[in-house]
Amino acid sequence: MQIDVLGAMRALHDDGTPVNLGGPRHREVLARLVAAGGRMVATDTLVDDLWGEPPVRAVGALRTFVAALRRAIEPDRPPRTPPRVLVTEGPGYALRVPRDTVDVHRFEDALARARRTPDALTDLDTALAAWRGTAYADVTGSVWAQRERARLEELRLEGMELRARLLLDSGSGGELVAELAALVAEHPWREPAWGLLTRALHRAGRQADALATLRRARTMLADQLGLDPGADLRRLETDILRGAATLQPSHTVWTAGARLGPRTTVELARTLALAGGDALIHSRRDRLAAVQAAERTGDITLTARVIGAYDVPALWSRADDPEQSRAVVAAAERTLTALGTDGPTELRARLLATIAVESRSADLSAGAPRRAGQAAREAETLARELDDPALLVFALNGVFLQSFTRPGLAAARDMIGAEILDLATRHDLQNFAVLGRLIRLQSASALGDLDAATAHAEAAEQLAVSTEASVVPVLTGWFRARATAARSTEPGGPSAATAAAQYRAAENALAETAGMPGLHRGLFALALMGLRLLHERPAPTDPTLDWGPYRPWTRPLVLLAHNRDEQARTALAMMPEPPLDHMQEALWCLTAHAAARLGESSVAARAATALRAARTEHAGGASGMLTLGPVARYLAEAEACAADPAPTCPPHADRATASGPAQPHVRSQAVSTPPGFVDESRELS
Repeated sequence: MQIDVLGAMRALHDDGTPVNLGGPRHREVLARLVAAGGRMVATDTLVDDLWGEPPVRAVGALRTFVAALRRAIEPDRPPRTPPRVLVTEGPGYALRVPRDTVDVHRFEDALARARRTPDALTDLDTALAAWRGTAYADVTGSVWAQRERARLEELRLEGMELRARLLLDSGSGGELVAELAALVAEHPWREPAWGLLTRALHRAGRQADALATLRRARTMLADQLGLDPGADLRRLETDILRGAATLQPSHTVWTAGARLGPRTTVELARTLALAGGDALIHSRRDRLAAVQAAERTGDITLTARVIGAYDVPALWSRADDPEQSRAVVAAAERTLTALGTDGPTELRARLLATIAVESRSADLSAGAPRRAGQAAREAETLARELDDPALLVFALNGVFLQSFTRPGLAAARDMIGAEILDLATRHDLQNFAVLGRLIRLQSASALGDLDAATAHAEAAEQLAVSTEASVVPVLTGWFRARATAARSTEPGGPSAATAAAQYRAAENALAETAGMPGLHRGLFALALMGLRLLHERPAPTDPTLDWGPYRPWTRPLVLLAHNRDEQARTALAMMPEPPLDHMQEALWCLTAHAAARLGESSVAARAATALRAARTEHAGGASGMLTLGPVARYLAEAEACAADPAPTCPPHADRATASGPAQPHVRSQAVSTPPGFVDESRELS
């Protein structure tokens, strides 16, 4: 049997004779099961989709429709034998037919092949020719059908654009002018189509018309969307004016952009984001503008694609622009609701992954972590079902960013990083290979395995050369400073002043990397705090230090360094629980240390409870950028204080710790300080 839905609904027996599908409700039941793509549709869902406000006997009516369809589809099935096509499965029904017997599935598969290779152009031509009109044309008034029609129409337009691009790249395409002119007239917001029409006109020898088309596109974009033309259209205009060789057909170049069809504004923003620096700031701005413009069109599928296309790897659990992230999350939630649970799986997965990635754990309000974590898990599940490696690494990025639910999860994050790295390596997703390396660097750092972390740092730096990820050497520079700080407590190791100098150099490099305040603010001050604690010195008291978001957890120790014990006690009492992010173990350790110094047993007990699961990790190590030393040291302090709340002041008293005997004090008087590092010695004095 063959089923066609790209037009009015119809079914044909193997001999070409039509199947009598019955009345409108019968046809809609079959259409709804076709749209499910072989998945089971629950009876309750079918009833709601068919009637909206179901009558009393709706379930019975549905069963009648199903029975009639079974007789029509399998007229020769013997009595009392189970159906093989329209089957009962769990609480609902499913349609079991080969994909190549359904026109919509043949079209989707042909489009997927054409995205991967230009050799599939013939199949795409055939699949586009199979469209007989609006999909599910005779299923009127149903919300599910409206959503499915919108999805398929978007795919049809993408297929038309991809076909035109393949023809133009192959050296033909002048004959496409009329077809593409009709396309931009009907869908004037599709910027890639304007570019294809311009290329077709140029290929037909109509250079003046090609330039006039670009001017019309610029006017349309400004009037309807309030946007300037994207980089592709601007570049195309320049190429035509200069007679650039890039306008000639290319038979060998088959880039990622070509596989995905014409690039959108948000795809350009993604490329800029990976470049870092000022480009990162502009990319986030352009991305949000594109999302807002897409929402204004009212096209849900377009909006979903624009939101989900920005799959930029994200490593840090604090957003650089929390307000902008919240706006993107809100748009993704609205679009996800509009798509519905039966919307295209790939789009739903990308929206869910976007919610998980943009909902950075340090910036979440009460209740939001649960939603973000749920979105991450749903995105991962859908991506695995689709067997789409690029989508899966994006979803796993969200899982990673939502994996800071409690202290002590470095080993679990390392498993996530390992899978991201494996997928990215096997499928040539180099930007996510960098992410996988950096996640594993952080995890190894948290677990105190500096050799493994160093190996991941070196591998990430090698990848950064080919991906032009300028931020990678900045991050690995911080890791090397962290490693020096850890070794500064070892006999014969580098001095604390040397470690401070490396932190200062890393801070200077990060300060020059625009667009990363979520990472930058407070990091250097916290690193110095950790270095001083490693050497059992009081907190740094330089008033120019910016403690950023870490101020509530560092303030009690800074006040103690000023001998303002009562104010320190008040600050400790006001201290909130640390956010669920990269620094949570470090901040709990600061809490434990301050509580022990002040003899506050209840606070110490709370810190001890939080830190027990992380007893084998290193405080601050999860960042891969700094360290306060082994968590076990601070856990021992907290447990001792909880049992005996006598304060541990004064700060310079030698004492044994959970990590071994007390280390010697900073050698700031004995060390030979290199030129230019005087400030670093002062910071430790």
